[in-house]
Formats: sequence, C-alpha cells, structure tokens
Amino acid sequence: MVSPFETDMKWETFLEFGTRQFFKAKSAIYRQETMGEGFYYLHKGLVKIVTSTVKGNDRLLNIVVPGQIMGLQSMDQHLHFTTAIAVKHAVVYHFSCAQFLDMLKVRPELLSLLTQTVNQKMRILLNVINLKALTSEEQIARLLLNICEDFKNHEVPLTQQELADCAGLTRITVYKILKKWKEDDIIELRNRTFVIKHPERLKPLLVESQAIQTV
Repeated sequence: MVSPFETDMKWETFLEFGTRQFFKAKSAIYRQETMGEGFYYLHKGLVKIVTSTVKGNDRLLNIVVPGQIMGLQSMDQHLHFTTAIAVKHAVVYHFSCAQFLDMLKVRPELLSLLTQTVNQKMRILLNVINLKALTSEEQIARLLLNICEDFKNHEVPLTQQELADCAGLTRITVYKILKKWKEDDIIELRNRTFVIKHPERLKPLLVESQAIQTV
C-alpha cells in the first residue's frame, strides 16, 4: 500500500463532475470480470480491493482510504480484474469516461494527476509482489506500517483473517506473530481490530531485510 501522493491538485476539486453514490458495508462497488466504465473516488468510508485466485479464494490487494481512486483499469472499457468491497459504509463519486473527458476540457492539467494516480497503483501492485521476498514476520510488519501511513493513525481496521489474506499467509501464522508482538507490547488487540503501540519497533525488521537483499 502507498500513501496518497503529494500534489497541489487534488481529486476532491473535481467532485462536481462526478456522480455521488452510497454503498453499505460489505456491498460491492464493482466486481471482477464485470464491464467497467470509468473510475471511482472514495469520499468517505473504507474499501478493500480483492482479486479472486484460480482456486476461487479472495486475495486482498489494497485498502482504499478517503481521497484515493479505484477502478482505473476500466477506463479503457475492459473488464474489471479486481473487486471493490465497502468495509464500512462508503460514499463514492463515479466518473464515467465521458465525464472524465469533460473534466479534461475544463482542466487539462488533470491528465498529470491521472498519470500520478496510475503510477501510485503500479507501486501498490509492486509492493504486493515484493512482499513475497520477505519472511512472514517481515511481511506483516510491512503491511501494518503501510496501513498506518495510509490512515495517519495506528489503529488497524482489519481483522486477522483479512491481514492474512493480504499477505497470503494462514490465519494461524498471523495469529502467532501478533500474539508475540502483543507479548512484546508492540501491539494491543481491541475486539476485531488492533492498535500498533510502538511502530518504531517494527521498522528495524524491514531495515534488516533490505540490507540482506542489497548484499
């Protein structure tokens, strides 16, 4: 996961061109293998992006937070290769291809913002691929630190199962790692979520792994 990029131009300045939509928690905003037309801006709520594997299991690829874009792959009017599911009640703005062209006529500099957004999505997918080079503990540390960066706080709004899906690990493996970190006072478990009390103690894990990879 990658935090929203820094730019003087923000997507919320273009909301007047979009169509406001509301989705209840657990409902799909768009589904894999369905025809898309345009993209979505998340205004409020929380959305997870998943993809179905050949075995029929869902793999969590990314968590979308307010201020981020999703569904860009359908701008060429091809099938969606992911599914977007509202984790919490969500308010989104849908921009059709026609609406996007109208936006470009008014604000041609929007093309630069779109390019940055596409680059951000590519970095997200690259991070998912790079996770496989890390140990199980390093993968979880990386995911949690990225989530903290996205949400600008240390409360992780994911269940252990969703975290396991994201890393491609078993729930038992994630449970053992979180249990160890809880005993070390790195995290605190709260109902179906958990809080990272000392994120600075997770960073050394990643520094060590990066040093090994560069040798």
